[in-house]
Amino acid sequence: MGKGQKLYSKAKKIVAGGNMLLSKRPEMFLPEHWPAYFSKTEGCEVWDLDGNKYIDTLMMPGTNSLGYSHPEVDEAVKETISNGNMSSLNAPEEVELTERLVELHPWADMARFARSGGEANSVAIRLSRAASGRDNVAFCGYHGWHDWYLASNLSDSKGLDGHLLPGLDPHGVPQNLKGSVYPFEYNNFDKLESLVKTKNIGVIKMEVYRNKEPENNFLHRVRKLANDNNIVLVFDECTSGFRKNYGGLHKLYDVEPDVAMFGKALGNGYAVTAVLGKRDVMQAAEKSFISSTFWTERIGSSAGLATLKVMDNEKSWEKITKTGEYVNSEWTKLSKEFDLPITISGLAALTTFSFKSEKALAYKTFITQEMLKKGYLAATAVYVCTAHTEEIIDGYIENIRPIFQIIKECEDGKDIMELLEGPIAHNGFKRLN
Repeated sequence: MGKGQKLYSKAKKIVAGGNMLLSKRPEMFLPEHWPAYFSKTEGCEVWDLDGNKYIDTLMMPGTNSLGYSHPEVDEAVKETISNGNMSSLNAPEEVELTERLVELHPWADMARFARSGGEANSVAIRLSRAASGRDNVAFCGYHGWHDWYLASNLSDSKGLDGHLLPGLDPHGVPQNLKGSVYPFEYNNFDKLESLVKTKNIGVIKMEVYRNKEPENNFLHRVRKLANDNNIVLVFDECTSGFRKNYGGLHKLYDVEPDVAMFGKALGNGYAVTAVLGKRDVMQAAEKSFISSTFWTERIGSSAGLATLKVMDNEKSWEKITKTGEYVNSEWTKLSKEFDLPITISGLAALTTFSFKSEKALAYKTFITQEMLKKGYLAATAVYVCTAHTEEIIDGYIENIRPIFQIIKECEDGKDIMELLEGPIAHNGFKRLN
């Protein structure tokens, strides 16, 4: 066992849940063999606690579209630290960041900042419920870990299974929240319309895009439905923002929400999330208590401003989209070469594929196992950053190609379980062993 695996063995005994983020649990990649912890980063490279260097094609969980340790962003943060991060007074950068985000999204009038996506989603729900005067929420997509969201599984234990993570248990969520949130599937306008007609919906909360494009004018129909029923429309762009364009993905579809959230890429690895909204919704913050100590720290806003500047100068969204499209084309070639049907989904800059096989999870685990030996943090997804050059991607494809060949042999009769050196990776939420 390396230092990382040994430390994680200790962590599972003393850290509740093993670590702080489900999608970064070692069990999600390569149980018993994942390096687990890092010592330093640069660009798209990561060093583990034993000094081994890896090319990171995962870039989990998508916070660093400019690459790790970007010099301009880090320099802005260092300057902030040298001048002080907290005081009795407020950070002026939060006003400047608000102005910049509103400039990019003219439909919005005001902003509120937090430090995580889950917080931003909860702030948006609180404001939207207060503004609409109705409690019930219709939602689509993944929106964090807070009570309002997990309450969906109080009515149906599988209510959230189709929204990124299956198996989420609502233990600890108050039972009186049952019947306050209702899921609908992306592109299923009839289901949403039915919820609006029967459930006294005050808020529609959804991702603009995760795995598939809107069909049959879906987003515009949702906007009209909200308008016609005095419902607050909220777009969660914590993941999609600044990936395909400079700002919210909704700008490309010409659909304006009442509220939108941005996170992950906004601070390029530093904690900052934004809730943008129209004045009549955002002013509810003056009536509803929404306040937190570390929302006032200075690093997040400073990092956000620096990140926006670098994105604008480098046109980062164009670079990562082009790279993601190249990855997709190479995966498609491998699929055809080895006659292994795959499904590719997600934004090009956050692309993922899955094998059309009942052994898909075992194959994913095998890819991670073998690519780790070759010096890659990899699975069946590539979260692209600007440090992923064509040369790096070509190296990744060259190394994954023989793994596809072995997987083809497993489809033809070889036992994949004999090739795995540990348990199969987890899929969704599972309790730790």
